Amino acid sequence: MSQWLVLFKKEWIEMTRNFKILWIPLVFILLGIMQPVTTHYLPEIIKAAGDLPEGAVFEMPDPTAQEVIVQTLGQYSQIGVLILVLAFMGIVASEKNSGVTDIILVKPVSFANYITAKWLSVVLMTLGSFLLGILASWYYTGILIGDIAFADVLQGSLVYALWLVFLVTVTLFLSTVISSSGFVAFMSLLVAIGLSALTPLLSKWMIWSPARLSSHAGNLFVTGSPDDHFALTMSITAVLIIALVGSAVVLFTKKERAA
Repeated sequence: MSQWLVLFKKEWIEMTRNFKILWIPLVFILLGIMQPVTTHYLPEIIKAAGDLPEGAVFEMPDPTAQEVIVQTLGQYSQIGVLILVLAFMGIVASEKNSGVTDIILVKPVSFANYITAKWLSVVLMTLGSFLLGILASWYYTGILIGDIAFADVLQGSLVYALWLVFLVTVTLFLSTVISSSGFVAFMSLLVAIGLSALTPLLSKWMIWSPARLSSHAGNLFVTGSPDDHFALTMSITAVLIIALVGSAVVLFTKKERAA
């Protein structure tokens, strides 16, 4: 356990040195604030920027607080996922290419400890950044749009957070088996986009898809209850996360012993 804690601490020191511990949460907070602020001031922005005829009246339906929070999830599904993939695409590959991994593994370091310490550090950074962002969105939504119960925000956010954990786990797995960080980013985004696109198209056959967590979270915000097959989606996603981490350990071990 002491070896694992040393490796875990190393990951946080590294994220502190390259400022990931600062800029990733900051980006998520800004994304969370941007949606309610933009929604509130959109009519004034359109009036100021648009060339409306004199006397024209521009009216837009007022969105509910729940709808604004769901729109914030849309920001995280696009920009947030991109930020996470770019931040962690080299979590293993970059260290391997630079020789840092060889230096660490010269000592009797467990391969499982090496991978799981990285995984948990990435997961905690992801969860912390997302929860700070969604709390900022909830706060400004309450000020500018309307109130939404914190319990509803929390349960919906925890469901959506599992989707983000799945995606960063995919990124770590690919970084373990692919040496090019750029290709890792491409494949990770391809998985995210592919699942998000195919799941609604093949909804009858992909009721298990992790991408359905986004719609489950949205329904929890709006109606207080998830879609059908919620338990199945959560269970399959958790199993896939465990399988990806386990596979990353096995494949990384084989590659290092063969080197």
